[in-house]
Amino acid sequence: MNAGYTRAVLALGSNLGERNDTLSVAVADLVDPPEMRLLAVSPVVQTKAVGGPAGQPAFLNMVITVETSLPPLDLLRHCQTVENKHLRVREVRWGPRTLDVDIIVYGDLVRTDETLTLPHPRAGERAFVLYPWSVIEPGARLDGERVSELASKAADFPDLVPFDGFGDFDGAPTAGAVE
Repeated sequence: MNAGYTRAVLALGSNLGERNDTLSVAVADLVDPPEMRLLAVSPVVQTKAVGGPAGQPAFLNMVITVETSLPPLDLLRHCQTVENKHLRVREVRWGPRTLDVDIIVYGDLVRTDETLTLPHPRAGERAFVLYPWSVIEPGARLDGERVSELASKAADFPDLVPFDGFGDFDGAPTAGAVE
C-alpha cells in the first residue's frame, strides 16, 4: 500500500436495468478521481435478492479492491454520488436498485455509528460479497476468518451463479447465466 492511501474493499450490486453495463461503468466512476486507485476486480456473480421485498429480479454482484486517500466518510459520500449518477432510488429498504455500493472494509478500521459501520455488519453472511472477494484475494480475512470459508458457510452460497455478461436487461438475462 502506498503512503497516505488505505486499502478498501467495495461491493457492487445491481438488479434493475442493464445490470452488467451499470457495474462496468460504476467501477470506472468509482476509480475516476485521483484519490482512488483500482487494485483488483472480481468476476461477476448472479444471485437471488437477499432480504427486502419478495419478487425482486436477480442481482449481479462483484467486488473491487482499491487504495484511497479519502477518509471513510468521504469515501461513503463518493460511493453514494456514484449510486446517484446511476439513478439509485432509496424508497424501500433492500428494495430493487440500479446500483448499490457498499464499503466492506476500510483498512483495519473498526467503526460503529449510524452513518457508517466498518467492517460492513452483514458482509460475513453474504456469499455474494465473500465469494467474489475471495477470488481476487484468496488469503483475505474478515473478523479473523478466511473470507473463502465464510463464503462457503453463507446461506446464499448455493444460489451463486457465474455470469458471463451476455444478454442482460432488467435484471433477467436473456442469455449468459451459466448454470
